[in-house]
Amino acid sequence: MRKKIKYILFILFAISIFNPLHSSITVFNKTEEKNSHQDTVPINKARLAAVVSGTSIAYVGSMAYLQCVWYKDSERVPFQFYNDFQGYNQIDKFGHAYGSYLESYIGFHSLLWAGVPRKKAAIYGGCLGFMLQLPIEIWDGMYEGWGFSWTDLGANALGSLIVVGQEFAFQEQIVKFKFSFSPSPYARQANGYLGNGFDELLYDYNGHTYWFSIGIDRLIKNENIPQWVNFAIGYSAGGMFGEFENKHAYQGVIIPETKRYRQFLFSLDIDFTRIPVKNKALKKLFNCMFLIKIPFPAIEINTKGELRFHPLYF
Repeated sequence: MRKKIKYILFILFAISIFNPLHSSITVFNKTEEKNSHQDTVPINKARLAAVVSGTSIAYVGSMAYLQCVWYKDSERVPFQFYNDFQGYNQIDKFGHAYGSYLESYIGFHSLLWAGVPRKKAAIYGGCLGFMLQLPIEIWDGMYEGWGFSWTDLGANALGSLIVVGQEFAFQEQIVKFKFSFSPSPYARQANGYLGNGFDELLYDYNGHTYWFSIGIDRLIKNENIPQWVNFAIGYSAGGMFGEFENKHAYQGVIIPETKRYRQFLFSLDIDFTRIPVKNKALKKLFNCMFLIKIPFPAIEINTKGELRFHPLYF
């Protein structure tokens, strides 16, 4: 099931290429300000056409990829189910939710950029992640070696709900869902099972950390705290050499016996989208960095009973 993250990365790449993401996130703060209390901003038909056509191309391309590449060597079977909720200590589920969140975030702000009323943009754009990932969940149930997963579907729905729910509750994205990655020591012990080089990002779930980041000024009313300084809570896991239980060997090489565990992290973060800058190029760069957790010192509590301090956690 680890290969699913490749599909998520592929479809995010497709949206980035064919959807006017670079324009929408560059100006979305201005558009949001216009649309924050009323929905009278006229729709820009040219921009809307660009958003719809770009998303359509990305969607068709992803479907073609699924049929021609992903399932090419898999045999069709009667529809089957697969319960993988416990797999990889739920890191896979966080990955599904994160991919859906990014796609929905992009879809929502792209529609805002096109002048679509805020509520409609939240509904139609905010559901984009769930809709884009739905086909792979259905087709997984139709091919040998896979299976339809209700928990994957739920994670996809949660990713979209984070965007839509915040819009209806607060009329803004108060909490950002972020990701960080650092190569884990387990990949070097796995003889390639957890990938090599760049592939470690795809296969080594031990190196994944998913964060919920919120402005400290929203938690503590203090004018001395910059609005772009955030508090972040993260989740990660370690010691994993398999989906449900660890492998003992891979390609003839013994894998050390390791205890699987969960990590809960507390750190600071920066919300670059809230940093006031006048330079357009810098503002564009900052708005593109909404999805990445910035390295900071962190406190870790894990299920091995340890309390650890990281001078700099990636």
